[in-house]
Amino acid sequence: MGAAEEEGAVREPSPWQRAASPRLLLLLTILLGSSCRKIEDSLSDAEAPEVIRTKSGTEMVLIRGGWFEMGSGKGSADESPVHRVWVDSFLMDRYEVTQEQYGKFPLPDPSHFKNPKHPTEQMNWTDAALYCNERSRAEGLEPCYDEETWECTFQANGYRLPTEAEWEYACRAGTATRYFFGSDAGKLKDYAWFAENSAKKTHPVGRKKPNPWGLYDMYGNVAEWCNDFYSRDYYKGSPERNPKGPGEGKERVLRGGAWNSRADSCRSSYRVGDPSINDTCLASDAIGFRCVRNAPQGISKK
Repeated sequence: MGAAEEEGAVREPSPWQRAASPRLLLLLTILLGSSCRKIEDSLSDAEAPEVIRTKSGTEMVLIRGGWFEMGSGKGSADESPVHRVWVDSFLMDRYEVTQEQYGKFPLPDPSHFKNPKHPTEQMNWTDAALYCNERSRAEGLEPCYDEETWECTFQANGYRLPTEAEWEYACRAGTATRYFFGSDAGKLKDYAWFAENSAKKTHPVGRKKPNPWGLYDMYGNVAEWCNDFYSRDYYKGSPERNPKGPGEGKERVLRGGAWNSRADSCRSSYRVGDPSINDTCLASDAIGFRCVRNAPQGISKK
């Protein structure tokens, strides 16, 4: 696979598959205690995302593990060097976590743009991690986060925030261009709420076109927390398999751009660090998140 084909970027401050066989879908149902269904009727069986509904009613997509070229040689300095990365299979929320979903748990909703169908925002990183733990407990899964140190146990079967590599792999969905739909930023309005079409606010999730793997709002609406600490130079020494970011830092990674982002900040490889790790007062109404969990045992990997 060649290096990502992306144009030069001007960094702005942070604002902020295959189809499964019936046997595999049955296995997902048994392991997850959920009902599996394909809801992209317009797609062929070879293109349809593998979607499950969790015990708490959230739609997730099975992202099959594989190799990809991470980063960009034509973006900002922290997006290089382009490097080959493997990620294991995982499940990712099909939509950004909404205020309705967040409200199912005894957690204060800090969102500015109040609407149950809009993404939860003004989220600091630790509150997003706490939601992951609450959702895990509600479904009888092992929480990933130590709520004193906020260290993540990646072997746990509960919910967590995606690693930066998982996020970019899922966003690219097998592509190597600036965006998963190509390199023409003029098409972004069909896939994202960003500065040019958002009217300075968030919007209900899932109203724009999804990426090829069935994930919505990977660009725009709200920028999404990743699990990783941010380092400008991390790619220079990033491990090849399942990189998890630096061991420590003062900022965590945000991906995807938001309702107030320029098109350039919504590129697949664009990354930025944000310091609102545990202070809601610092969190922007352009910051939200979605959850992932490890793919259950028994699902084959490439």
